Amino acid sequence: MGTGTQLGRVRGLGSSHEGTHHWWRQRLTAGSNLFLMAWLMFSLARASSFDFVALHDWLRSAWVVVPIALLVGSVVYHMRLGLQVVIEDYAHAESRVVLTVLLNAYTLIVAGVALFAILRIASGSLA
Repeated sequence: MGTGTQLGRVRGLGSSHEGTHHWWRQRLTAGSNLFLMAWLMFSLARASSFDFVALHDWLRSAWVVVPIALLVGSVVYHMRLGLQVVIEDYAHAESRVVLTVLLNAYTLIVAGVALFAILRIASGSLA
């Protein structure tokens, strides 16, 4: 009738019932990464040239900016989910909170810089 041993219930060491939710998020982001990366490879393969000006003009299209932004968000979130599992499984209890905070900060910085760069190019500035 219980969830684990009596001592585990007192300490709160039972299941948090978050594993399935986390697992589904990883699978959904993996699927969206696969779909969006396939779109990116196909779209780049159709490009006439790969010089700076041509790719800059290609990235200014709304049909390109939106999927690229979605790709950045999906990849960064998938990275965060995977590294969170690594931290939870292998880090010592004392350092888990610090590593999780650093992971969240790193994720926000990477996503922010990438999205800023995409939006800056999409707005039309070359430099």
